[in-house]
This record gives sequence, structure tokens and C-alpha cells, in this order.
Amino acid sequence: MNNLSDFVKQKRKSTGLTQEDLSLKAGVGLRFIRELEQGKPTLRMDKVNQVLSLFGHELTPTKIVNNEER
Repeated sequence: MNNLSDFVKQKRKSTGLTQEDLSLKAGVGLRFIRELEQGKPTLRMDKVNQVLSLFGHELTPTKIVNNEER
């Protein structure tokens, strides 16, 4: 699990929520959840954090490590 869309989808499924359930609990639209899980490249960070907070997470800056630094 290496990206946001996979993380949200896995967490949603592991808690037994449908996309509709998650949208209602997070206070975002069903369309937003679908776009988030499909990996849409442009999403509002505040809404992403609303969803992530249900799973005890939030967006944070992460250092980019290129192949030469590994």
C-alpha cells in the first residue's frame, strides 16, 4: 500500500464501510470518495484530511527520496 487511494480504500473496507457510509461519516460527497479512491490527482486537502481523520491519520509533508539516495 503505497498511495493515498489504496490506503483509504483498504481502511474503508477493513472497517466494513461502503463508499456512501464513508462519505456520510466524513461529511464529504460520495463523488469525492470515489475520486479519492480512484486516485484523482487534484483533490482538496481539507476534505482529504476529513476522511483520513476517521482512521486516525492526516496529510503531512514527506521528504521525497529519489533512487540515488536509497
